[in-house]
Amino acid sequence: MLFAVRMSVTVPLDLDEDVKADILAREKSYSQDLQAGGEWQHIWRCVGQYSNLSIFDVAENERLHDILWNLPLFPYMEIDVTPLARHPSQVVAPSQP
Repeated sequence: MLFAVRMSVTVPLDLDEDVKADILAREKSYSQDLQAGGEWQHIWRCVGQYSNLSIFDVAENERLHDILWNLPLFPYMEIDVTPLARHPSQVVAPSQP
């Protein structure tokens, strides 16, 4: 199942710098592991904002919930999830030999 997920981050200005650095390092590692595993297929930065637009390919809704819930930055995020379906007008690339 494909999902478009927009994540906007608001880290408190008074958050301890060491705590912030730890959270950001864990967030990067966690997201890169999911990307390497194929579930987090794409991530794009939203220009001028502390947010991203990502595409996830997961087996079920519950798996996406678990992924998002376990993001180290989750407590500081506003998240919008949109389920995706193939558009009938999409031009599909020919199959590879």
